[in-house]
Amino acid sequence: MSPSVTRRVIDRMARQPAPQAGASNLELLTPREGEVLVLLASGLSNAEIAAELIIEESTVKTHVKRILMKLGLRDRVQAVIFAYEHGIAPPR
Repeated sequence: MSPSVTRRVIDRMARQPAPQAGASNLELLTPREGEVLVLLASGLSNAEIAAELIIEESTVKTHVKRILMKLGLRDRVQAVIFAYEHGIAPPR
């Protein structure tokens, strides 16, 4: 997806009301995966997330892969939308 389309999707999703609590698999995420999800939703790249958390970029990739798997998401865009929908990363 192009950045402009991604931004429009995120903006539209951010305006929708958040679903009820308990409607997700957030409890399946480790605390570190939760941190990675927040940073991912903030628009950081894997390299930027790695620098922020002082971990290897390959570790970030592993965390992102596990986040997608645990939450049943297809890609990073869905992860960002999920984070906005569940109040994990409020729109800026």
